[in-house]
Amino acid sequence: MPEYDGLHFAPAAPVARVELRNPLNGSMASDVLLLLDTGADVTLLPRSAVEQLGVPPLPDLRYELVGFDGSKSFAPVAVLDMLFLKRAFRGRYLLTGEEHGILGRDILNHVSLLLDGPRQQWAEHLP
Repeated sequence: MPEYDGLHFAPAAPVARVELRNPLNGSMASDVLLLLDTGADVTLLPRSAVEQLGVPPLPDLRYELVGFDGSKSFAPVAVLDMLFLKRAFRGRYLLTGEEHGILGRDILNHVSLLLDGPRQQWAEHLP
């Protein structure tokens, strides 16, 4: 079971390490750190990992983000594959300048997870 991350987050939080794939040439970036965030509508990927794959942001397309505190910003968008829990999710992902990304409900709503806060671990829940 993956453990919560207390190094990058205080208090410790559930994170996933995913792989990203360039859909045009198959190049991969592995071990990309994403915070599991059930409050986030969408997934944000670290721009540095996406650039490593040679995937450019879509020209003239940005999405407005509104933080929980009401702050607003704009994020560029890239099309790529994300591999998480042995599944490939192809889509448009927003990019962030942070060293870690956020795994939002656009992906989390397709999987069943068990978050075990007392043990600070999480696992895929298979019915």
